[in-house]
Amino acid sequence: MTRFATIAELDVEVVVAAQASLGEGPRWDERSQTLLFVDIDAGRVWRFDPATGMVDGFDADGPVAALGLRDDGGLILARGLGFAACNASGEQIRAASEFTVTDERVRFNDGAVDPWGRFVAGTMDLDARRPIGALYQLHADGIVEQLLTGITISNGIAWSSDARAMYYVDSVTGGLDVFSLDDAGEIGRRSRVVQFDASRDGGPDGLTLDSEGCIWVACWGGSAVRRVTPSGRIDAIIRLPVTNVTSVAFGGRELDELYVTTARSGLDDEALRAQPHAGDVFVARPGVTGLPSARFGNATQPGGLVE
Repeated sequence: MTRFATIAELDVEVVVAAQASLGEGPRWDERSQTLLFVDIDAGRVWRFDPATGMVDGFDADGPVAALGLRDDGGLILARGLGFAACNASGEQIRAASEFTVTDERVRFNDGAVDPWGRFVAGTMDLDARRPIGALYQLHADGIVEQLLTGITISNGIAWSSDARAMYYVDSVTGGLDVFSLDDAGEIGRRSRVVQFDASRDGGPDGLTLDSEGCIWVACWGGSAVRRVTPSGRIDAIIRLPVTNVTSVAFGGRELDELYVTTARSGLDDEALRAQPHAGDVFVARPGVTGLPSARFGNATQPGGLVE
């Protein structure tokens, strides 16, 4: 394991001048060696090719909050109040399930594909103060299960490499939590890994895990990404020249580059002038590697079943 005797301060640089209103949900596609991310407010999915520097994307025909890679090469989306699917270039967008959230006080927020090939995404209160959101699990056959209720801002979610733990954030609580999992991925005991101090750290947002089992957490309002050990110790910090840091994902051929999305949303004109890179995508090289992204419709956990 990489050892940090004290809290390590890591360098970061801009790689995509996205100027996103609400950049979120970065996901590395190992097959194409490209990075995908969304601008929630713009309803747009972006794709960045580090080898060529090319950036392109597509409109998702509505607000798009999160995406996952499908095993057939397409994408699964949390879009509006439901789930959608499309091919890799954003064509042929269609509903992935008959399920629709009926509470118009919420919208979908973050999500990811679990080791059993299911897309897990949650909703958030549009006013960011009421516990009226929920966490949902979309199966490959279109069936949707509700996993959690009483959530205010459903946010970062990721699974350990042995599929025995699910890390999760409800941002308003200020906490990073972990759920124990059984062989089928059913959630069990919930416990707090670390409690962030909002006035000092900002609020926990999107997250990802590295190959050493540590959690990298983007801190909205905190101008940073923090690395948290499973025991709850913060041992590395990436400081960014923007206030609202939204999410993270490992990428690159060796999964040794950490991509960071940010937002212009929530900043007034004065703050935007002081933060010209707000909404851009950054990259850091933290000296550890990440985990491959699971794909919707493909169970990577031994014994896992895709319905």
